[in-house]
Amino acid sequence: MTLKKEPLILAIESSCDDTSAAVMQGRRVLSNVVNTQEIHESYGGVVPELASRAHQKSIVPVIHRALSEANIEKKELDAIAYTRGPGLLGSLLVGGSFAKSLSIALDIPLIDVNHMQAHILAHFIEDPRQVAPNFPLLSLTVSGGHTQLVLVKDYFELEVLGETLDDAVGECFDKSAKLLGFDYPGGPQIDHWAQQGNPKAFQFGLPKVPDLDFSFSGLKTGIAKVIQQSVRNDAEFIINNKADLCASIQEAIIEVLQKKLLKALKTTGVKHLVLSGGVAANSGIRNRLKELSDKHHFKLHLPPFEYCTDNAAMIGIVGVLKFERGDYSEISHSSTARYNLTQL
Repeated sequence: MTLKKEPLILAIESSCDDTSAAVMQGRRVLSNVVNTQEIHESYGGVVPELASRAHQKSIVPVIHRALSEANIEKKELDAIAYTRGPGLLGSLLVGGSFAKSLSIALDIPLIDVNHMQAHILAHFIEDPRQVAPNFPLLSLTVSGGHTQLVLVKDYFELEVLGETLDDAVGECFDKSAKLLGFDYPGGPQIDHWAQQGNPKAFQFGLPKVPDLDFSFSGLKTGIAKVIQQSVRNDAEFIINNKADLCASIQEAIIEVLQKKLLKALKTTGVKHLVLSGGVAANSGIRNRLKELSDKHHFKLHLPPFEYCTDNAAMIGIVGVLKFERGDYSEISHSSTARYNLTQL
């Protein structure tokens, strides 16, 4: 009896400022290469035009390295998966165009992937460090561009229960960090200093948003007012209170997430929670969710750090799942900056 060969899929991720390529054999990651663009640091945020140009320069060497690390030749590939959206359109076009060209050249199927679905399904990558959750599950997806609560009934049956009405949680972290004088990206630096500070030292007004939606613009403005007014009275305010400010900012953000999350868990009755997205690397959020899982008796699934931030392995796992059901895309499908989970 001949065993069926697990598909070899090359995945490409280029939705923002990370150029990434991965090779999947079934649900296992053979390689996962990420090239982070450092050019944006001096601008305090991602500049779309610069991002797309940087993708053009790095996509070939990144894919070459991914194939090399996986010890795979292009002719062995069974399909190409790529991020169709959401994201920065210029960046998406670079990855999408390359994926389409390679698909045509190798005469193998092309698979488009929703970036937000990929963040969630990264939990199903076969990895000894994580145990796949059971359906139905609730996903708290937190990143620089998105904040969502998603009910996941199956790999391809996802319902958005709530999402941000304005700024995402990652943006709130980074903009607050900029006020404190941190370089971009500032979120990880807030996390670092928060571990040394008092989370109750400063109080910020928390947004009151109905149902399960989020809003961080008001919180961001409130943080800015406290810092700016205090600096006018004391030029050394930030230096003397850096750790306490970071701890208080992080605590306010976590409180917003916690309130909505507990409401969603109660409403759905789901017992499995997955944390997804780049901000899932934040230690304060991780620790709070661990405390909540013990207190409220739900199973918490935290991804390895390399599957939190944008990476091609998460695109690859969706590519594998779609390949298994023969769900291929057309060359005519266009990259799109807005690609809702309801469009799957």
